[in-house]
Amino acid sequence: MAAVWSDALSFGLVAMPVQLVTATESHTIRFNQLQRGTSDRVRNKRVNERTGDEVPFEEIVKAYDTGEDYVVVEPEELEELAPGRSKALEITPIC
Repeated sequence: MAAVWSDALSFGLVAMPVQLVTATESHTIRFNQLQRGTSDRVRNKRVNERTGDEVPFEEIVKAYDTGEDYVVVEPEELEELAPGRSKALEITPIC
């Protein structure tokens, strides 16, 4: 299993190597979409429903439909709402 992150923890003169590895492995089989009878790949395009123009990925936002209008939700707002996520690792010694 490949390490996602590796470093060392230092306690005074003692350094202990540490690796962070994924807890699960993906066993999903991924398929390509082909047109029947050919070997031509089929791609999905993001298009504007009203104009039919293709929309670049960086111009796409997430929004909630209220029934009358849409409320746009930015990625930063979703990160603030995510429960229990932290970039800190707390180590508690057991005595």
